[in-house]
Amino acid sequence: MKLAGGRLDVRHLSLLGVLIALAIVGAATKPDEFLSTDNLQLILTQASVIGVVTVGVTFVIIGGGIDLSVGAIVALASVWATTVATQDYGLTGMLLCSVLVGVGCGLVNGLLIAYGPMVPFIATLAMLASARGLALQISDGKTQVVNVESVLDLGVPSSYVLGIPPIVLVFAFVGVVGWLVLNRTTFGRRTVAVGGNPEASRLAGIAVKRQRLLLYLLSGLCCGIAAFMLIILTGSGQNTNGNLYELDAIAAAIIGGTLLSGGRGTILGSVLGVLVFTTITNLFALNNLQSDVQQIAKGAIIVAAVLVQKGRSTP
Repeated sequence: MKLAGGRLDVRHLSLLGVLIALAIVGAATKPDEFLSTDNLQLILTQASVIGVVTVGVTFVIIGGGIDLSVGAIVALASVWATTVATQDYGLTGMLLCSVLVGVGCGLVNGLLIAYGPMVPFIATLAMLASARGLALQISDGKTQVVNVESVLDLGVPSSYVLGIPPIVLVFAFVGVVGWLVLNRTTFGRRTVAVGGNPEASRLAGIAVKRQRLLLYLLSGLCCGIAAFMLIILTGSGQNTNGNLYELDAIAAAIIGGTLLSGGRGTILGSVLGVLVFTTITNLFALNNLQSDVQQIAKGAIIVAAVLVQKGRSTP
């Protein structure tokens, strides 16, 4: 089955079915709260920040890598962009700072992994620790409140476009661009090739090291964008921002059909994965269920998705 030139496979249909089932559960258990405009806006808003991060992580995994540092990079970028010195430059300065910090961290990861060479797990784990530590040092463990009105205004209802929050529109834009890049560009084809068989890709003339570097730059860029979205959402920067984002992003990509060993994955599947997890979180909150049960449910979904992957890859 085709969707705008891209393949809408059974996994995508299954995730759509899960979303519909979750919506039915929400409508049955908490009809007034779940189906309200405010709650639907909340679900999309909460999905947007981690969704942008997931787009970058999806590219990295398809390319045969892994990035455990995305949550820490989001924290560092949000803290750096909300210092008093940075806020003096207004919205543009804060946005630029957030993006540059994200890209800078991605550059370090990419250089260590592509030209180090260092195993992605170790390199990004080191970045996770370093970025968290630097974020804590910069903020001194305190919440940095945003005083730039033009930034705060983006988070209020008056800035919504046709009832849609600006950060949701950013998520949609990043998702569409990510889909186009993966499915309609040479960069996307090279990413799949490098993730599937790096040696064959090298023999085919693809600059494997450069491709890996670019993938981590892309992941860092997405983290920088997500950090600024989080600043808009919370009106502050904290060293605790992005906690466990790496696990949520990887999990969303996995249940969306991205192969952990690389060479296969879709942006649409990852976006659907993010929406599934966010909707589950929302349902648990509305029904006053314990967060530990929620984590168990997420873990069960991840295990099931990996088992499905193994079953499909077995001859």
